[in-house]
Amino acid sequence: MTATLASMHVYPVKSLGGIAMDAADIDEFGFRDDRRWMVVDAAGRFHTQRWRPRMALVRTALEADGVRLRAPGQPDVLVPRGGGEAGAVAVWDDICIAEGCGAEADAWMSAFLGESCRLVYIPETTRRPIRRRREESLGRVGFADAYPFLLLSEASLGDLNARLPTAVPMNRFRPNLVVAGVGAFAEDGWDRVRIGDVEFVVAKPCDRCVLTTIDQDTAIGGVEPLRTLAAYRKQPGGVMFGVNVAHTARGRLRAGDAVVPSAV
Repeated sequence: MTATLASMHVYPVKSLGGIAMDAADIDEFGFRDDRRWMVVDAAGRFHTQRWRPRMALVRTALEADGVRLRAPGQPDVLVPRGGGEAGAVAVWDDICIAEGCGAEADAWMSAFLGESCRLVYIPETTRRPIRRRREESLGRVGFADAYPFLLLSEASLGDLNARLPTAVPMNRFRPNLVVAGVGAFAEDGWDRVRIGDVEFVVAKPCDRCVLTTIDQDTAIGGVEPLRTLAAYRKQPGGVMFGVNVAHTARGRLRAGDAVVPSAV
């Protein structure tokens, strides 16, 4: 069986809607424009669907001048690639410098979430390093939780859905790279993987959180699929599903590219 890249997904604004891509360029941060924008509160702390599930309802579209946001009950807004006042923002325990995206974007997001917040952009001048894998440096990342890519196989989701009372779609897990043609949880045993002409390092299993229980079309939460995953995928570090990976070079991926893993 030949393994292939089934689909790719870019999430321009952390925790907002994603975009399926037929082809995508990889720059130093990861997929171009992936999680380069972020919503922060008045203190500069990041917002996420984990505690703001309504963020799931915001759809994104990339344009030359920035990212366009669409949401129920609001006019569209184009959010520029920063350009505003720079200041410190927090992503988990990481503090980094980001640029503001203007009063219009801030007002739009504040109105949608019902609280004062801002949209910020991570510029090329900010370097947020990825955690090392053993002694190996893995470059830098934008506003993703910790790593530039999440990889998940179609078979792993199929295994989970066979155990659920109601199947869930792939978007519950917000992967960047979806692989077809491998067995369920094959990705757990990979050390590196080449997709097309780009090599990736498998950094760690991905521990899953309450965000997986939020329906991305309605923003309504529940207990599945996390409850079922916990019954058979729980490890000392959490409930694992998919793997975090980092690229070793720039490049371009296309749907259908060959996927060639190497085992640990």
